[in-house]
Amino acid sequence: MKDNQTINSLNRLEEILKSEIAVLLYFNTISCNVGESLEPKIKNLLNSNFPKLKFYTVDINFAPEVAAKCSAFVEPTIIVYFDGKETIRKSRNIGIYELEKLIARPYKLIFE
Repeated sequence: MKDNQTINSLNRLEEILKSEIAVLLYFNTISCNVGESLEPKIKNLLNSNFPKLKFYTVDINFAPEVAAKCSAFVEPTIIVYFDGKETIRKSRNIGIYELEKLIARPYKLIFE
């Protein structure tokens, strides 16, 4: 299981996007029940199918400047970056199967 890494500053966000090839940002708050139940499913998807895609959480309440920079104002929001470029963005109603299909193509292009 990937360790849960949290982004709390813009500097940390920029550092991650420059150093990692594939990043999934998970914007959520502690009070969001949907987000809390979805997070382990997304981690499981990444561990099973996309092991090189790094998972990071951003709590919208504790890192509002990061949420603003990424225009992530609803919870949960998922943004996937490949080579530092935003490739996928999903908010609110996020299906695991749909997310898997969206990630598969750019992931295969980069890693296979």
